[in-house]
Formats: sequence, structure tokens, C-alpha cells
Amino acid sequence: MSKKLLMGNEAIALGAMRAGVSIVTGYPGTPSTEVLETVAKHNDGSIYVEWSVNEKVALEVAAGGAYAGARVMVTMKQVGLNVASDPLMSLNYVGVKGGMVIVVADDPGPISSQTEQDTRHFGKFAKLAVFDPSTPEEAYTMIADAFDYSEKYGAPVLFRPTTRVCHSCADVEMLEGIPRKTPEGFVKDSRWVIFPRLAYANHIKIEDNLKAMSDDFSQYQNNILIGSGSRGIATGGVSYAYTCEAIGDSPAGCKLLKVSAMPFPQKLALEFLHGLDEVLVVEELDPVIEDELIALCGLNNIKVEIKGKRTGHIKNAGENTVDSVSSAIRAFLGEDVQDMPAPELPPLPVRPPVLCAGCPHRASFFAVKEATKGLNAVFSGDIGCYTLGNAMPLDMVDTCLCMGGGITVAQGLNRVEPDRINFAFVGDSTFFHTGIPGIINAVYNQSDIIVAVLDNSTTAMTGNQPHPGLGRTMMGSISDKISIYNVVAALNVSKIIRVNPFDLKQAKEAVASVIKEKGVRVIIFEAPCIAVSKGKGRYSVDNLKCSGCKVCINKLGCPAIEIDMGKAKINPILCTGCGVCANVCGIGAMRGEGL
Repeated sequence: MSKKLLMGNEAIALGAMRAGVSIVTGYPGTPSTEVLETVAKHNDGSIYVEWSVNEKVALEVAAGGAYAGARVMVTMKQVGLNVASDPLMSLNYVGVKGGMVIVVADDPGPISSQTEQDTRHFGKFAKLAVFDPSTPEEAYTMIADAFDYSEKYGAPVLFRPTTRVCHSCADVEMLEGIPRKTPEGFVKDSRWVIFPRLAYANHIKIEDNLKAMSDDFSQYQNNILIGSGSRGIATGGVSYAYTCEAIGDSPAGCKLLKVSAMPFPQKLALEFLHGLDEVLVVEELDPVIEDELIALCGLNNIKVEIKGKRTGHIKNAGENTVDSVSSAIRAFLGEDVQDMPAPELPPLPVRPPVLCAGCPHRASFFAVKEATKGLNAVFSGDIGCYTLGNAMPLDMVDTCLCMGGGITVAQGLNRVEPDRINFAFVGDSTFFHTGIPGIINAVYNQSDIIVAVLDNSTTAMTGNQPHPGLGRTMMGSISDKISIYNVVAALNVSKIIRVNPFDLKQAKEAVASVIKEKGVRVIIFEAPCIAVSKGKGRYSVDNLKCSGCKVCINKLGCPAIEIDMGKAKINPILCTGCGVCANVCGIGAMRGEGL
């Protein structure tokens, strides 16, 4: 056996391939994205891999494969599960034949998400098993267990790595592959059609399975009970790794319960609670293990004091860290927390997220801002790089809710204040994800909004994945490009304009022209992301002409422009030659080189 240094997401992917997965679908979303990309990278052609247009579609495609007996995996981040929740809630009632693992990466912090959402709640809500790996090494082997349990109970299971597991690296021992089963194929049966009577019967079966799984997980190898004493620590996920760093693998004077799979292993937990006076629960996001222990104590009249998030002993938001967990455990065990003062570290530099130098979105926002000067306009944003348009000096995102939400929020705003101008910004990948229904709704209900599609030819925020508008798939094949213009035209909007945002004069004229119209108007700003196509030339500043007025900085906020000795200066390493600054400078101090 050999070892490989793997990121957690790579370990999950290779573990799934080892387990004989046949179909992998998903939608890119940090911190989950590399799982599917790793499968595609190592695919020998025997696995079907796709970036689906959204998470709901991904889950339904995979469900079809599981109906036919194939092992399937779906990948997404925690907010993506909201999009997939409709089929998910029904899928457990219908069941699957092949193993189905839904990888949902949670993002405590949140580091790159709208919310701190705990997928363990979704598991309980949808009555599904949840696997919660604590390290990349464990994730590699655990995902094979997840497939096994899915097939044993004929139900999908959730696999919940968190950001630190997804993106940390470890030496992972590569194991022999599990022979892939040949799918039986789809067998026609009434079980695949969800009807109320069938759902009722299956609900009874699901409840029985939950009890059986709880007993199963009380013996599961990754649910661990060690140690002895009158105090106990219960934990799971990456918090288990932090706990081990604080107290070691064999804690002295206390019991340690690790919960890696749920439904909650009640029999194991009862054994853990026996003889204890108090318990500290260390977990991230929500008090899931804590609440289960409290309920178990209540049901069994066990008098043990449970401490955790609800009692303020563990913080109730953000990530846990080795330091925060160590501090909480030392205090719980009666050790002087001040014995190990944290080292004094220099303050980190303030580095707010900004649009990249040369980003076409900056030019698009600026064109709209210039064209709407003095007008009573509201700008509804969306999820993606262009959310950063909210930062000064652009200040062009007034609302941001969820994928595709900008288009529909704008419609609601317009109903309350019909005299205001309502812009909705949406990216090209998000347009395909959930933007189209919003435009249909606007046309159907005769809304008065302007939709700005920011088409930069990639899914930029999550690492430049392809989407239906590019004509490339994750299987390496070339497909027909889905034209955003043609899709919008088919929806009977009142006006469509395509424009290059770097042609600032033409872009401002385009915006001004649609403002004069009524109904649903669409501007498609078309220019590639700098990660897709970087300019060849650069701009520099003529010091003799520059007056130091800072208009270029105060209007654009481009990170390539700085002030040096009272004059504007362009960083040649960052500049991509987009030329927007030259259009903004009123005295001609910006000059192009090699364009």
C-alpha cells in the first residue's frame, strides 16, 4: 500500500472511486468543488461525471442512476442543499437501489457562504443518515461505508465534511479498490412512483429504519467511546481532531465520545453517560449532539449536566479552533485557562475582498452607475464574484439573497415602488442555475425591471468551471453552446442588448437606452474573466500629466491602481490592460503599452 498527500476533497473523491461509484453529478460551490473535479481528473472513462445546471437537477440525475442500481454521488455546498431539498425530501420515501451518497460541504465561519447552515439538521429533517468525517484520512474510508449503508437501507445518505476537512491535507493510505458492481438496470415497479398511500407505508418503514440505524451506528467503527471517569467530552467532525490535540487520544480522567454517523447512536451514548456527572459537548455550528444527549437524559431520567453551546461553554457561531477547544476543555476539567496564554501575534493586514484588476464586472457596474447618475434606482445583486460590486467605490449591490434571487427580488421591489428603476444583476452560470425562471416570471407578470446578465464565460467564483453557455462538459466532450441571448429572446422580453463592458461609451449608451423603455429589458455584458483570457498589454501613468486627483481610484477601486508620491501608479503585475481607467481619467494620464 502507498500513501498520497491529499486534500480532504481529493480523499473523498478517490474514496468514492475506490468504492465503485459510477455516476457523479453536482454544482460547484466552495468548499465542495474539488470533489467532483478530482473524480473528473482521475476518470478513466468508466465514470459519468457532470456539472449540472443546479443542485436539484444534479440530485435528480443521480437518483435515476441509483434507481437503475448504480452507485452514485452528488456534490454541493450547504446552501446548495436548499436547492436540492425538494427531490431530497421525497427521495427517502421512494428509496434507491444503488448506493447514493450526497456530499454536502458545510462552511463554519462562514468563510465563503451566505449562511452557517448545519446539514445534520437536514439529515434529521429528511430522516436520512449523516456521516461526519473528522479528517481527510477518515473521509477516504468512510465514504465507502456511506455507500454500504445506503444500499443496506435502500436510502440516500448525507456525507458532511466541513471546510477544514475539505481543504486540509494529510497522508492518506491508498487501499485496494472495491470491485464495481454491474448495475442491474431499471426494473419497472410501482415503488418508483410516489403516491400518498405508498408514502404513508414507506414513512413507517423509514421510522423503523431510523431505529435500526441508531443501533447499527452504536457499533459503527468510527463512533468511538474511550476512557473513564466522572466527566465526559462528546464531540464529532473536525472538532474531534481539535479535542484530541487538546487531551490526546487516550484522555486521562474523562470519557470521550466521538459521533461520526447519525441517526444518533443512543445505545453507545447511554453507555457513555453511565457514571458521569457532567459532559462538555464540543461541536461546530449547531448543538446537534448536545440536544440529542439532553433528550436522552430526559427520556431515561439520567441526571447528568450537559454543557455546550446552549450553556455558553462553546461558542454558538463561527469555527472552532484548536485554541478555542483547548481553552474550553481546560476550563471544563478544572484547569487554569491562564496557564497557557496565547502568544501575541501581530495584527493581520486588512484585506477586504475586491473584484480582480481587469474584471469585466467592474466595467459593467461602472457603466450602469454612470448611466443612472441622478436617477432613483435600486440594484439587486446575486451570488458570485459580482457580489463584490457592493464594495466602495462601486457600491452597486443593494440586495443579495440567494442564487437567482436578484431577478425576483427586483420584481417585488418594483411592485411596492413602481416609480423606481430596478436593476437585477446575474452571472452567466447563475443565469442557467436559477435565473431563467425569474425572467419568465417577470415577463408573465408584466414586471418593469432591467436584468443585467454579466457573462464572463465561466463560473468564476468557484474556480472557473464550465457551464451550458460554454460548450464543454466535465467528460471532456464538446456540446452545443446554449446561447443566453437566444434563451432570453425566446422568453419575449421587451428589449435585449449585447455589449462589451470595456467599451465604456457604448455600454453607457446601452444602459441609457433600456432605462427609457418599459417592461422586462435585458442587457448582456459580454467580456471574459481574466482567468479565462488575460489582456496582452498594460497601462501605465504619465507622471507629467497626472494631477493626483485620485478620480481613477475613487471611481473604480481597481487594485492595480495605487498612489505613489501623490501620483497615480499602476502595478504592472496586476494590470491586465482592460483600459477602463483610461476612460475614467479626464486628463489623459493613462497610456497603453503593447495593446
